[in-house]
Amino acid sequence: MSNGTTVTEFLLLGFSEVRELQILHFVVFLVLYLVALMGNLLIIIVIALDHHLHTPMYFFLMNLSILDIGFISVTVPKSMANSLMNTRSISYAGCIAQVFFPLFLIGAEFFLLTIMAYDRYVAICQPLHYERVMNRGACVQMAAGAWASGVLYGALHTGNTFAVSFCRGNKVDQFFCEIPQLLKLSCSDSYLTETGIILFSVGLALCCSVLIIVSYVQIISTVLRIPSEQGRHKAFSTCLPHLTVLSLIVCTGCFAYLKPLSSTTSRLDLVVAVFYSVLPPVMNPFIYSMRNKEIKASLWKLTRWRLSTKN
Repeated sequence: MSNGTTVTEFLLLGFSEVRELQILHFVVFLVLYLVALMGNLLIIIVIALDHHLHTPMYFFLMNLSILDIGFISVTVPKSMANSLMNTRSISYAGCIAQVFFPLFLIGAEFFLLTIMAYDRYVAICQPLHYERVMNRGACVQMAAGAWASGVLYGALHTGNTFAVSFCRGNKVDQFFCEIPQLLKLSCSDSYLTETGIILFSVGLALCCSVLIIVSYVQIISTVLRIPSEQGRHKAFSTCLPHLTVLSLIVCTGCFAYLKPLSSTTSRLDLVVAVFYSVLPPVMNPFIYSMRNKEIKASLWKLTRWRLSTKN
């Protein structure tokens, strides 16, 4: 394979060569995928139907759920299909999609998490200005900005990644097309450009993380001054899940993209990829919304209304 144009497909890494374990992998991923799909769809439906939840915080949560559905739908179904059919192949176009869409969606999600931190900061530290600052138009513009930034981020990485020459085979040491593993197949100096883009991305992520940390330092200092224990608990309950999701994405993503490339396949790479590509969409409905009293109350109200209409 002398250059990138001769590559018509890539071979993804399987979790096992044993047929029974392949079926087990299919079943486990199917369960995780259905949980993520149903959980996030439920959040979207509940927020859309209950006008009491038409607030900035839940508007951003609904966007987060849409991003999570897209994110897990790009990689997991293909991996499931490969295990079920005992194959490893993915088309060149399919590989491009598996690079662009996860980067687009994770980029948009990270910008959205930064916006959500700002939303919590205004709500807790400047409550008198909340309705003016976080009005409907501003929320729509911020969400649109997050989505547009994600598109640009994904396009930048994807265009540069597939501009390289793949002359070291077509076997990707990951269960989906991941940039660090694709760079191992390149013999072109242009991979240095992608490395520079990755470092730029890390710097951008660190800037967003600093903004989030500064916001939460202000939030925590304000919350600690709240005299009511119930008020402090309510404020913390809306912030801690956000920090949990952010920490999971940043830590696993940095490990995957910043660790030195190895010529040998590591099972740890597979585990880390599952952590940052599969678990967040599965966990987000639970740690963000299912523990939220307003979401549970709305869900219970919709369930009762559904049962009453049937009767």
